[in-house]
Amino acid sequence: MSTHHAPDEKVRQFTVQADDDDIRLDRWFKRHLPQVSFAMVSRWARTGQIRVDGKRAAVDDRLTKGQVLRVPPGGATPERSGARVRKPLTEEQLEQADAMVIHRDRAAIVLNKPPGLATQGGSGTFEHVDGLLDAYAPSGARPRLVHRLDKDTSGVLLVAATPGSAAYFSKRFSTRSATKIYWALVAGVPDIREGVIDLPLAKQPGSGGEKMMVDKTEQGQPAKSRYRVIDRAGNRAAWVELQPFTGRTHQLRVHMAAIGHPIIGDGKYGGPEAFLSGSISRKMHLHARRLLIDHPDGAPLDVTADLPAHFAATLSQLGFDEADGEAVIEVPIRAPKEEEKALAKAHAKQYRKERRGERHGRKSGQRAPAGKAGTREEAPKKRGPTKGKGSPVPSAKPPSRPPAKAPAKPGAKPAAKRAAPARPKSPAKSGAPRKPR
Repeated sequence: MSTHHAPDEKVRQFTVQADDDDIRLDRWFKRHLPQVSFAMVSRWARTGQIRVDGKRAAVDDRLTKGQVLRVPPGGATPERSGARVRKPLTEEQLEQADAMVIHRDRAAIVLNKPPGLATQGGSGTFEHVDGLLDAYAPSGARPRLVHRLDKDTSGVLLVAATPGSAAYFSKRFSTRSATKIYWALVAGVPDIREGVIDLPLAKQPGSGGEKMMVDKTEQGQPAKSRYRVIDRAGNRAAWVELQPFTGRTHQLRVHMAAIGHPIIGDGKYGGPEAFLSGSISRKMHLHARRLLIDHPDGAPLDVTADLPAHFAATLSQLGFDEADGEAVIEVPIRAPKEEEKALAKAHAKQYRKERRGERHGRKSGQRAPAGKAGTREEAPKKRGPTKGKGSPVPSAKPPSRPPAKAPAKPGAKPAAKRAAPARPKSPAKSGAPRKPR
């Protein structure tokens, strides 16, 4: 975080590191000095007590690698100490955490998550990867998850070792620049050996968000996956390589079930057809085999995770050779950036349009009687003043109006044209009484 750290009662100086390049000043404090409240940071900046390379700084200024940040003493408050209470881990948990590590460097910790272990906690879930992260940093900044795997999916799981690398890796996942390769065993054999599944997904109503479905309406989010058959066991099963171009919940599972070849062991989406007879394991056969992602220190990170025992055993039982999977593709394919951007932009535009419609509908419902909200057009109100009993007066000019105000033709004399239709003065305008009709 810094090259110098003085006690809290003295002026402190910190050197901005690569992980914090281009971060806002207030975000830097939240990341490295969480005990200092935002109000205190604002007050320090307003009174000139915070200095960056000797100059005054504002809370929204962005820091650059190598700059020296001067922080005044104090700032800690009892109600916001910033210290997170860490639950002590048992020896068994420490061993479990250590056994999952397949790569570790300054910025990243790569794990091979076993099947059956959740990535994060939830209702009734007390054992998860997130609860073991303290094992990788007993003190200092706690490592952070930057993506997730389903509980029953095994394989590569990236954990950011520092707050700065967490922001870096999260951006790579959100922009789809990370390449993820999965291995799966599916029921049956796809007719087409290699293809792309392009089916939008949405949460299935009534499932509480725990189950997804194909939804080709405007509510569905774009989802695209590539698959390729590595080998087949007659017509019974196939070994496939999967690559998600988008990151929807349960995307690969729903897509494979949608084309009639559910992942073996995935009863949630495949039903009884997802289980093979005999001694084949009933666990889900979906494994995050490989991850390629840019690294903040330079060379891309390319990590491969070994298969879990039940997956490797099933490969052997079906007559597959694991070495065949390694020779299928040398360089994984990335989704066209232009296409992904277009899909994301179109979906965001449609979402905003729907939200505007909802807001307008609510506003109309407040003004209009029940049953008529949103049905009355507002255009007539803009046509002009009302007349009589509220009937709108047309905004168009009456055809009987004299053509004096029509635009003159080029070359014509405007004065003569306007004077032509004028009537001579009548006696009424000279003060004489008007004759009755």
